[in-house]
Amino acid sequence: MLTLNNLMPEPLRERLSGKTSSIWKSTVQFEPGEWINVTAPSGTGKTTFIHILYGLRKDYSGTALLNQTDLRSLDPDALAVIRQQKISIIFQDLKLFPHLTVIENIELKRILHEPSCGAEQVTAMAEQLGIAGILNQPAAICSYGEQQRAAIIRALVQPFEWLIMDEPFSHLDNNNTMKAAALIAEECKRRRAGFIITDLDENNLFPYNRKLHL
Repeated sequence: MLTLNNLMPEPLRERLSGKTSSIWKSTVQFEPGEWINVTAPSGTGKTTFIHILYGLRKDYSGTALLNQTDLRSLDPDALAVIRQQKISIIFQDLKLFPHLTVIENIELKRILHEPSCGAEQVTAMAEQLGIAGILNQPAAICSYGEQQRAAIIRALVQPFEWLIMDEPFSHLDNNNTMKAAALIAEECKRRRAGFIITDLDENNLFPYNRKLHL
């Protein structure tokens, strides 16, 4: 379970003062296996919210709890274990290694853990998302949409109970968005995992349990 109690990012405190939010300055619980859509206009903290859930930011008041453990209290080793076993992420800025090939970026993530996916499954995912032909290209020379699909696959090859995604389809056309959403749904169902996805606007890509506004 993820529990947020009265969260407020300090850098955004003045900007968000007086605004109504389902998350900031509220108490909200995300139950295991829930699929959550969080929408907000630019500048209201979508990326900050995702980074808090992943333990990358500590500059906030309130608490973010994973199974009653305060994420801000974890030492680097404990946080690394959570990132390896409990929470996977698709960053808005992707964070691929540009000089590694697409498959090297994916495999680097996959082999760090007891694999949840075999190598043949990675190939099948790449074929499903239309990037099988660029697996051996350096990430730097791939289009942003190709890199985005690679980052989606990379997030899906590790074990996770929660998948957190920061505008993961922002550079994909409708056809590729539908393919990527189908793959994410398939993998989350297989693991009985929950996810939290941020976006500028509401969408109907998934059968969400809840739609919240940041």
